[in-house]
Amino acid sequence: MTDRCTRIDARFDAGFNNVLLMMRQFASEHLRPAGLDAERTGEPLPVEHPLFVAFNKTGMRFGMNPNRKKKKEDDGAPKEPSRSSRMGILAAEELAYWDQGACMSLPGPGLGGPPIGLLGTPDQKKRYLKDPFVDPAKPAWGAYALTEPGAGSDVARIRTTAVKDGDHWVLNGEKMFITNGARAEWVVVFATTDSSAGREAHRAFIVEKGTPGFSVSRVEKKMGLTASETAGLVFEDCRVSAEQMLGGRDQGGKAGFKVAMKTFDMTRPAVASMSVGIGRCAWERAVHVAREAFGPKPKTPREILLSDRLADARRRLDAARLLCWYAAHKMDHSEPNTVEASMAKVYAPRAALFATSVAMDVVGLAAVNDHLIEKCYRDVKIFDIFEGTGEVQRIVLARRLFGYPSS
Repeated sequence: MTDRCTRIDARFDAGFNNVLLMMRQFASEHLRPAGLDAERTGEPLPVEHPLFVAFNKTGMRFGMNPNRKKKKEDDGAPKEPSRSSRMGILAAEELAYWDQGACMSLPGPGLGGPPIGLLGTPDQKKRYLKDPFVDPAKPAWGAYALTEPGAGSDVARIRTTAVKDGDHWVLNGEKMFITNGARAEWVVVFATTDSSAGREAHRAFIVEKGTPGFSVSRVEKKMGLTASETAGLVFEDCRVSAEQMLGGRDQGGKAGFKVAMKTFDMTRPAVASMSVGIGRCAWERAVHVAREAFGPKPKTPREILLSDRLADARRRLDAARLLCWYAAHKMDHSEPNTVEASMAKVYAPRAALFATSVAMDVVGLAAVNDHLIEKCYRDVKIFDIFEGTGEVQRIVLARRLFGYPSS
């Protein structure tokens, strides 16, 4: 256990400390070895990997109840804010520290959980957030399909279509870079009912595995996060019941673009925190290598320069962590957090990339091979890209802070 983790833990009650310690033990014993297994094979972890059953046996269920019921308050008593987002931020950093690729492959609803929790009907929540995940011996996954060829950061440009046909909708289009897309029991799919109407015509549908017309086109080969499965999905005259529209057939536009953006407000602080975890892993390993190679005190100008850069990396990681915590704090207090979520997302991945770059320079000067630092360097790059690129976050901040137009 690092001193940094100990200080973070002290900010929360003993109950969550115990949960975090359990995560730490599980991650060190199972998550990192599984991630290194995937590195050796060059393939995502297979669905039968023992990691997944071991994870289910712990009782941890990420994303199982994003629309949790709040305790009733006494008359006149102040409303107690949630702490689940802040706790989730700490968990995200801790698990990413051990292996984010393996963490992303763990069973659960994944990114598909928050939109169903936000706008799903009671039947949809039971059917997709509860029923598939009750058997600990049978790992199951959900997924979230928004990105398309030509429509990644610019969500308004999605071209997957949804055409009403009686009591069904017919989906046609292609999605790409979908986490756990090939193994998921169901996928939340975003489509447009009118390509000329932009985001106002966006709708979301829950498409189950095995639905005719729904297929997996490929599983991607990636430079990092090897343990995580990233798939392309294809919809060819895929018919889904009107009841499969997120929120039910009467939800209309409420379950389209706005719920996608609300999902990002919830998840971007966690994604930013994951990058901090990877950066912290590389930083701590680099400090260890530097002490082993250079002794307790740097001597040459190059060693002194690297020591200064390591200190700079630590400052950046600490600042990034605080941005993540503040965004989660606002969410727990039911306050708008779009600005804070974007600030965390735009800053933390760059801070983590800087930390891993410095770590690579340290092992280079020390003339040692360190596969863990190399892996962190490859793994962290994607965090400046997915769930909204750094460039998109800057646009979001410009619009919110300076009143720039949205189109």
